[in-house]
Amino acid sequence: MTERKPPGVPFESWVDKQIRDAERRGEFDQLPGAGKPLPPGTDSTYDELWWIKGKMAREGLSVLPPTLALRKEAEDALAAAYAAPSERIVRKIVTDVNVKLRDMMFKPPPGPPLGMKPYDVEAVVREWRERRAAKGSTSAVTDGTADDGSHV
Repeated sequence: MTERKPPGVPFESWVDKQIRDAERRGEFDQLPGAGKPLPPGTDSTYDELWWIKGKMAREGLSVLPPTLALRKEAEDALAAAYAAPSERIVRKIVTDVNVKLRDMMFKPPPGPPLGMKPYDVEAVVREWRERRAAKGSTSAVTDGTADDGSHV
C-alpha cells in the first residue's frame, strides 16, 4: 500500500520517490506493453470519445458518412464491372449500384454531398468490351463463355 505524503515534502519529489522505489522492486517489469512505443494519438488533446475511437481501431472498424460510403461502393462496383466475366454480370453490377446512387440523389443525404450521378450502363458495357478486346479474345475460349455471357 502506498504511504501518505509526509508534510513538508514537495509533492513532485514524493511521487518521484514512489516511482523509483517501485522500479527498484521490479513492479514495472512485467507490465503489458513494456518497451513498446505509446499508441498513436496519445499526445493529442482530450477527446471525450477516445474510448469509442480506440475500440473501433482495435476492431478494425470505420464509419464513413453515407455519401462517402456510397461513393466508395460505386467505385468498387465499377471496378468489379470492368473485371466481370460476362456482359450480363456487368449490366447487373452497374444497374444495382445505379439504384443506390439514384436513391441517394433524390433524398437529402446526411454529410457531404454525393457529387456523383448514375453510371451510363451502355458506356460501361462498351468500355468493358474494349478492355476485354485489348486483353485478347483468348479468355473467352479459356473460360468457356462468349462476351455476351453465353457458353461457347
